[in-house]
Amino acid sequence: MIETEIFKALADPTRRSIFEKLAAGRQNASALRQGMAISQPAVSQHLSVLRAAKLVRQERRGRVVFYEVDPQGLSVIAGWLDRYRAYWPARMDALTELLKDMER
Repeated sequence: MIETEIFKALADPTRRSIFEKLAAGRQNASALRQGMAISQPAVSQHLSVLRAAKLVRQERRGRVVFYEVDPQGLSVIAGWLDRYRAYWPARMDALTELLKDMER
């Protein structure tokens, strides 16, 4: 199931950081590495996991590979979250009522 791969990929804080950098726009691995205390091979490995989860896609331009967020991977996450969207308002209302009762 692709959702499992997506959540496994995003469970790692370094991969989440890389993904967040890519959400700001396409970048190469060297640019992604800036500000991070990890090696170039480690960045490549994290990008490989994100690509396998279909969260990131790549495009080669000459010798440089650019990475960007893959919107189709995000649509899988959005679809998964949509299944639970109706659940949360009722739960939040119940929590609000419980907190009000505790204050009384």
